[in-house]
Amino acid sequence: QVQLVESGGGLVQAGGSLRLSCVASGRPFSGYTTGWFRQAPGKDRELVARISQNGGVTDYVHSVKSRFTISRDNTKNTVYLQMNSLKPEDTAVYYCAASDYWTTLPNNYPYWGQGTQVTVSS
Repeated sequence: QVQLVESGGGLVQAGGSLRLSCVASGRPFSGYTTGWFRQAPGKDRELVARISQNGGVTDYVHSVKSRFTISRDNTKNTVYLQMNSLKPEDTAVYYCAASDYWTTLPNNYPYWGQGTQVTVSS
């Protein structure tokens, strides 16, 4: 079992930045692909970015490429999502999730955090 706790969300103006953190406890975090998902009201949960177990491979949804950066520090059991040039359409609850597989499907991530709200005002 892996327990995940997100932090770093908040209210920011368009064009601003936030850094989300996801701290893991339980089994060694380095064994898991980790993804950041988001869900806006009335919309499906969307994979924003994912990172491989050792951090060597990353992947982003097109809408955040060049604005968001995912990284991890396995010595701290932490994955980060640096979000720059935020837009109102980035407003959502952001979730951290862990999987044994390199996958984009939410159903293939068995471990989830509680989520952190990100609100971008125009």
